[in-house]
Amino acid sequence: MFANLSTRPSPTLWVSPLHSDFLLLTPRRSIRASGIFARVSLPAGGSLNGDSLFHCAVTDVFARARRAGVANPLLIGAIPFDQSRPSCLYVPQCHEVFSRDAVLDTLVPAEPPRHRMTGQPLHTPDRATYERGVTHAIAAFRRGEADKVVLSRLCDVTLDRPVEPEWLLQRLVEQNPTGFHFRLPLPGGRTLVGASPELLLCKAGASIRTNPLAGSARRAEHPAEDARIRDMLRASAKDLLEHRYVTESMREVMAPLCDSLDIPDRPSTVSTSTMWHLSTAISGTLKNPDMSALQLACALHPTPALCGYPTQAGHRLIRSIEPFEREMFAGIVGWCDARGDGEWVVAIRCGEIRENRVRMFAGAGIVEGSDPASEWRETSVKLSTMMRALGIEGATE
Repeated sequence: MFANLSTRPSPTLWVSPLHSDFLLLTPRRSIRASGIFARVSLPAGGSLNGDSLFHCAVTDVFARARRAGVANPLLIGAIPFDQSRPSCLYVPQCHEVFSRDAVLDTLVPAEPPRHRMTGQPLHTPDRATYERGVTHAIAAFRRGEADKVVLSRLCDVTLDRPVEPEWLLQRLVEQNPTGFHFRLPLPGGRTLVGASPELLLCKAGASIRTNPLAGSARRAEHPAEDARIRDMLRASAKDLLEHRYVTESMREVMAPLCDSLDIPDRPSTVSTSTMWHLSTAISGTLKNPDMSALQLACALHPTPALCGYPTQAGHRLIRSIEPFEREMFAGIVGWCDARGDGEWVVAIRCGEIRENRVRMFAGAGIVEGSDPASEWRETSVKLSTMMRALGIEGATE
């Protein structure tokens, strides 16, 4: 069960089911890890090329780990939205693979929130500026510069006491038990914590799966109204168009790499505690099973669900409109082992913690039929996942 690079961890290391330096909870294969044997901070751009500096660095750390006594070392961490920026990847000293369901069955409910905000949340950009950005993007679409862009915002809150990452993660797990949960250290004493609904890539041997989400609607409390909203989303021309840009982009990337690729003609719907999403479950068989999950994830990232369509046009619009660097927000989080298997999810519904300060992120897909006020409200609903876990709902506007 354990893979060790130095000494075996102490018997108390895993006393809390959610305690570790690194934690990924997924339906397929959950991992917790501790200690740092090696870091990879090179930018991941161009990693599909086996001769890239990034790919060579990953190959080197795996070789060093094997020489240190690990048969199948693991690389775990995050890659930023902009792959020209430094990565945040680690080979841990030890890791454990376990069943998420077994942990969920034994979790004791987390302590209720006791945090209070000191001052008002800081929104970057503010509502008026965000809505102007949406209007600017729509004008760019009409000039033929792009078809879709994802515009995001940050929300910074300062609390009256430090936030424990393990506690916040457990709150997110309890609120969203079917998502992809993660907790990872970042430079500067920060911790990235989140409950993402979106699988970017899962690879096992030659088999791959991905499940992009694009097109969203806020859920309702009453079951009949909730079902009506879901059905409206399924029929929404605007949201179906937004979703099709994502699936077609993924087809363009994956089809040349696969012997077979199954992409359903129409999306289904999936839900979180707050949102309905259009969803397409894609599966395929690779021509070259030696391509790693990390290489494939970097080839797909960022999808139009995080960036825009076409991708480079979306990047240009984001750089011209958003007044901040996304860093790890809208990046990808996951793991890859020395065999090339792995799992990567998109870094959304997440926040960065540093003592008593929390920075949250949310974005919305913009197409020509978008309404600026509706897109702001959508980002508010998405921010509420983290806000509710912290016990400070109502601060997203």
